[in-house]
Amino acid sequence: MNIEDFRTYCLTKKGVTEEFPFDETTLVFKVMGKMFALTGLDKIPFRVNLKCDPERSLDLRESYAEITPGYHMNKKHWNTVTFDEGLSSNLLQELTDHSYDLVVKGLTKKLKEELQKC
Repeated sequence: MNIEDFRTYCLTKKGVTEEFPFDETTLVFKVMGKMFALTGLDKIPFRVNLKCDPERSLDLRESYAEITPGYHMNKKHWNTVTFDEGLSSNLLQELTDHSYDLVVKGLTKKLKEELQKC
């Protein structure tokens, strides 16, 4: 999966927007205004920070060299995933879905209702 495929996949999700809140090279994906993924457009290889359940984060980091504690993020709740040939597209999509779902789960009741209308 490359940056274009990742961007397209994220934007197919309900209520997702993309922004550059930090600088012109850090692309952030949000659901209902809450961040679930961010990536540096100038980084090679392509890497993305994704939210993750803390226990699952530890398991993933032990199982995959491409998954490390979140760079510049709360390392308990975020992973940096290097998108290279070592990880399947299915796993990358599943990790993106997991991040999105965690953020949606934490939304207020009002935001969840708004998301349902999207």
